[in-house]
Amino acid sequence: MRNKILIGIAIIGILLGVGSAFFMKLRPKSEPPAFKPASNPYRSGIYANGIIESAQQSGANVSIYPEVSGTVVKIPVNEGEEVKAGAPLLVLDDTVQGSTAASAKASVAVAEASLANVQAQYDKLKASWSLDPRSVSRDALDTASNAVRSAKAGLELARRQSDAAHALLGKYTITARSDGAILAINTSVGSYISSQGGYNSYTNGYVPVIVMGNPDHSLQVRCYVDEILIQRLPDPAKISASMSIRGTTIKIPLKFVRFQPNVTPKIELSSQRTERVDVRVLPVIFSFEKPEKVSLYPGQLVDIYIGEEAANNK
Repeated sequence: MRNKILIGIAIIGILLGVGSAFFMKLRPKSEPPAFKPASNPYRSGIYANGIIESAQQSGANVSIYPEVSGTVVKIPVNEGEEVKAGAPLLVLDDTVQGSTAASAKASVAVAEASLANVQAQYDKLKASWSLDPRSVSRDALDTASNAVRSAKAGLELARRQSDAAHALLGKYTITARSDGAILAINTSVGSYISSQGGYNSYTNGYVPVIVMGNPDHSLQVRCYVDEILIQRLPDPAKISASMSIRGTTIKIPLKFVRFQPNVTPKIELSSQRTERVDVRVLPVIFSFEKPEKVSLYPGQLVDIYIGEEAANNK
């Protein structure tokens, strides 16, 4: 009886082992990808990460920092708004500097009055000396003349100080240096900003207080080609490229604009970290026509393949 029990247990153990091995070999069916990955449309295309940006002749958005520190009291523009050169973008509290400018202006008035007083005294002595040289001593006339020159120098200094104070006062209102569109406002009324920009509590770093793009909202894309692939880049006259929008199957043809002839350390586009790394890249700029009903914004990451015009598509 005992042997039968042992044999039964052994058979059950064998069956469990075979069943476990069978089920262990089974693999769960993988989930389909959320979107189709970007494919290479060229026979030997070069892949590069790209970032969409506002089309600028200089190849970069306009990052605006204040020249003075202060508390923001007014922001007369909105994100997405087009502005003209000279339009006020941001106003800082100028109470202290305004008082300084007013004091400097008052100093000019005092210096002007002082000059007028000593000039009048000198003119009287000069007129008396002209009628009768014995009526006024030469020393008194020279002293009055020196007082006039000193008053003139004091007035010139006061005017320069007043001009400097008013010029500095003007820096408390930040204006647009050229026509453009407001892409981002990275501060708010009541925030304190400095020449380093505004403090971002999310990234724990300083960012430009305002970022501007071009006035017609045209876009371009900048991609970074690994330095080991630079020699494989086609001739600029033959370059063809395609941009894939992440999360979609949309592909947009690109037109080569220029190389930025400066190989730089690679940065992580996802967080814009700028620590130096071993990999270096060549920036390449392309332009494109934005398709209708496709949402594209500066700062958006895209996948780019670079090939030759003569290459056959897959």
